[in-house]
Amino acid sequence: MSQENNQDKNNDPNVDITPEMQAFYQRADAIIGIANSQLGPEAHSGQVGASLLYAAARYSASVASIGFVKGEDFAKEKDDIVEFYVKQYRQMLSDNLTDYAQNFDKYVQLNQDDKPAQ
Repeated sequence: MSQENNQDKNNDPNVDITPEMQAFYQRADAIIGIANSQLGPEAHSGQVGASLLYAAARYSASVASIGFVKGEDFAKEKDDIVEFYVKQYRQMLSDNLTDYAQNFDKYVQLNQDDKPAQ
């Protein structure tokens, strides 16, 4: 799937990309690249996307646990942790859906170019 939307932010004169933001987008693009490498006869984009979402949830649970000493204390914060990550994901998903809709023809063409010839 397309990695171009992150690169487009770098070319937008209205967006000031800090080194931290650049590193953020580079990490995201690297993860998308790994996900794309999983596509093939045994795994379509929906399956890879589900695995990626599961991996993000597992990783986020691990990150959220940092700083807690007891599992009971961590468990007490579960609802707040879930709310935090859901809010973050909802905003990122909304932003990317808007970007994809605005650049649909370009991204669809990129995705067609990424598919192997059959």
